[in-house]
Amino acid sequence: MAKNKGGNTVLAVTKLVEPIVNGFGLKLWDVRYVKEGAQWYLRIFIDSENGISIDDCEKVSRAIDAPLDELDPIDGEYCLEVCSPGIERELVKDEHFSAYIGSDVLVKMIRPIEGIGKEFDGKLKAYENGEVTIEDHGGENEVTFNRKEAVYIKLDDFDM
Repeated sequence: MAKNKGGNTVLAVTKLVEPIVNGFGLKLWDVRYVKEGAQWYLRIFIDSENGISIDDCEKVSRAIDAPLDELDPIDGEYCLEVCSPGIERELVKDEHFSAYIGSDVLVKMIRPIEGIGKEFDGKLKAYENGEVTIEDHGGENEVTFNRKEAVYIKLDDFDM
């Protein structure tokens, strides 16, 4: 089998691990294949309504290890990590945005928005066809942009 690169690796791994993760009553939040320094990482983010424990991560890691070896989607060495998306989870899929309408978010843009800047927070007011609308906390102003223009959009779960 020809080795996959980048997005193809993520797609192949997602198809492989999602049914395994779902079999544990968990949800697959995201899959990322990234290089940090000299090391490549395959990160599998799992979630559930009750939160994720280290035991959940260990269970999933053990269950996907052999199928990943069999699929062999990556040339060379990589580090496999199974983890929770965390408190300030990044919204990356359409269903993430839809599920968190009304939630506080942190946004970092690729380029500054006039009058707002590159980084801001607010309430996720709407999401449709890749267009994100954020309302300031006072409810007086809102900004709409394509999510591809953002470095990240994360939940702001920290109490101030």
